[in-house]
Amino acid sequence: EVHIVESGGGLVQAGGSLRLSCAASEFTFDVGAIGWFRQAPGKEREGIATITLSTLSTVYADSVKGRFTISRDNAWNPVTVYLQMNSLKPEDTAVYYCAADKWGFAQLSAADFHYWGQGTQVTVSA
Repeated sequence: EVHIVESGGGLVQAGGSLRLSCAASEFTFDVGAIGWFRQAPGKEREGIATITLSTLSTVYADSVKGRFTISRDNAWNPVTVYLQMNSLKPEDTAVYYCAADKWGFAQLSAADFHYWGQGTQVTVSA
C-alpha cells in the first residue's frame, strides 16, 4: 500500500524559506508523478507544483512560479520529492499536501492524483 508522508512545515517570517519533503513509500510507478497542493482556510485546494518522476519535467502554478522549486532525489521506495519555498508571503500560509499520480499524466488537478498524504502546516507571518 502506498504511504505518503510530508514533513518540513513550520512557522517562518515573510521573505523567508522552507523546504518541504514528501516521502512516498511502496510507490512503484516509475512513470508516475508527484505533486504538491495547498489549502488555506476557506479556500479550495490548489495545485502548485508537480514533477514527473521519469522525465523530471515540472509544472508550476503562477502563484508560486519563480519562488518555489520542486525536485526529487534518485532513490526509489521511498521516492522523496522536495518543495523548496523561497520569498514566502503571508498568503502562502496553508496546509501543504503531497500527492502521487500512478501514470505521469497529472499536472495541477487534484482529480488526477491517486494517493495523498495527511499534510503539513506552513504559516508565514507578516
